[in-house]
Amino acid sequence: MSSPTSRSAFFLGLREALPMALVVFPFGMVFGVVATEAGLELIETMVFTSAVIAGASQLTGLHLMQDAAPLLIVLASALAVNLRMAMYSAALTPHFGQASLLRRALIAFFTVDQNYALCAKRFDGPERLSLGWKTGYFAGTTVPTAPFWISGTLLGALVGDAIPEWLPLDFAVPITFVALIAPGLRTGAHRGAALVSAMLALAFAWLPYNLGLMVAGIGGMMTGAQLELILERRKLKKEGLA
Repeated sequence: MSSPTSRSAFFLGLREALPMALVVFPFGMVFGVVATEAGLELIETMVFTSAVIAGASQLTGLHLMQDAAPLLIVLASALAVNLRMAMYSAALTPHFGQASLLRRALIAFFTVDQNYALCAKRFDGPERLSLGWKTGYFAGTTVPTAPFWISGTLLGALVGDAIPEWLPLDFAVPITFVALIAPGLRTGAHRGAALVSAMLALAFAWLPYNLGLMVAGIGGMMTGAQLELILERRKLKKEGLA
């Protein structure tokens, strides 16, 4: 990130991602508080949050460990919640596939919902962007996410019970995902997948160990994929190509 172009991209990404810190930081605090209440030591909490950097997956795994769920269920549930990261990776591969192995590894590690959403919006535009510009932009979007997540977790773990009950830190969890998902519901397939996954999550909420989330995630992806095929066939038929 040494060229003027990549530096300008870095600061653009930083400016556009900075509002994310308003929800990432309290979200991190929620995990810090929950982790310490679950009995994790400070070092365990910080290693956990620094190695994973995925709030929903971390909270899912932690709650399952508290419920004494089998290790396989904990891992499978955490992976299911984080399965979207595989889709993020596939979507970013065309943009970063030519980067060095080290850069690709760092990008993969620091990819989260917030910076992916910003990058997807920027990179999918009509403007042709260089690899250096994209790398710089991604680096800029990472500054208000990963460091704020880790520092929020640290503060939550340190203060713990000192946070007053009337302060609803957990507001950051639903707001974060609503803000990320809503702008992405651009097509019928997107909206159908979101609707089916929400309905399945409610219908199977009774399953133990939060397995309903796995059912909802798989059902939503299957619905989205099938709707994409149906809509594409209709488009081709209308154009007289099928």
